[in-house]
Amino acid sequence: MDITKTKEVLETARVKMQKAVQHFSEELASFRAGKANPAVFQGLVVDYYGTPTPIDQMSSISTPDARTMLIQPWDKKMIPLIEKAIMAANLGFTPQNNGETIRINVPPLTEERRKELVKKARSEGEAARVSVRNIRRDQIEVVKKMQKEGLPEDMAKDTEGLIQKETEHFYKKIDELLTAKEKEIMTV
Repeated sequence: MDITKTKEVLETARVKMQKAVQHFSEELASFRAGKANPAVFQGLVVDYYGTPTPIDQMSSISTPDARTMLIQPWDKKMIPLIEKAIMAANLGFTPQNNGETIRINVPPLTEERRKELVKKARSEGEAARVSVRNIRRDQIEVVKKMQKEGLPEDMAKDTEGLIQKETEHFYKKIDELLTAKEKEIMTV
């Protein structure tokens, strides 16, 4: 009974920490690093006949080259609404439509904007670390509660140690993702 409970606690910690890192990775993907990246439209919704719908579910988004994105809505009537949503999202793009598609030219980032993005990425990284720390704290509390209910002390300490190892593992992943994104942002 004891060993399966501690394994459950450890697995819960691992899964939750993985989700926190996954969320961080998705946040980083939405940062515009001077290259055309359709992920910047993730979470951008348009009122599609009364239903808020993500842009990528009502059109195809392609990148013909490193500085251009092409949005081709399946319903041509949605072009003005998609344009309006892009402008309202304040992504720094000026959409141009030709009646069939929306073309977006990605302007190169200024040095100031690059530094801003790095700062924002670091802030997101710290939020991910805090998330992982909170998960560690919560799972260690569960272990301490189990110890009060009869879990042997050495088993509790071992489980806490394993939770700490998982925490360090995910910290390292966060740092790797952050370093790679900073390098991508600062590359001109």
